[in-house]
Amino acid sequence: MKIIIIGIGNPILGDDGIGIHIARTLRTDIDPSSDIFIDEAQTGGMNLLDSIRGYDKAILIDAVCLNDMAHGQIERFDVHEMETVHSCNPHDLSLKEAIDLSRTIGDDTIPRTIMIIGINLRQIPTEFSECISPEIQKVIPEVVQMVISELKDMNTNNSTDGK
Repeated sequence: MKIIIIGIGNPILGDDGIGIHIARTLRTDIDPSSDIFIDEAQTGGMNLLDSIRGYDKAILIDAVCLNDMAHGQIERFDVHEMETVHSCNPHDLSLKEAIDLSRTIGDDTIPRTIMIIGINLRQIPTEFSECISPEIQKVIPEVVQMVISELKDMNTNNSTDGK
């Protein structure tokens, strides 16, 4: 089973780069010879869709801005549970829309399971900084552990499915 983990964000917009920082941390914790690939993305929509094609499962890690969650709260979502998964380009589709469109036209290269791990921010940063705030930095170990647990669950479920 091929799995891709993508840390998403802008590494020069402070806390918005949390997904990329977590992907970099995961590279030291995951065996590079496995069928688990770790990547970084600074895009969304159709461009992000191209990055996950050909994998069985995808885990996307990104900053989110949801009013009903506390700053720094971590939440796991299926891509279709979110009302909208923004694209950084107003001329592009959201990831959810891109996936729906691809499946509608018969694209069978999209992963069956696409999970998003969102780290909630009070607001999306607009000032340049390559640093993650201390509040958000302290959730990195928890998110890393969450991803590793998810991978173990995927492997357990895969072996019980007979695949």
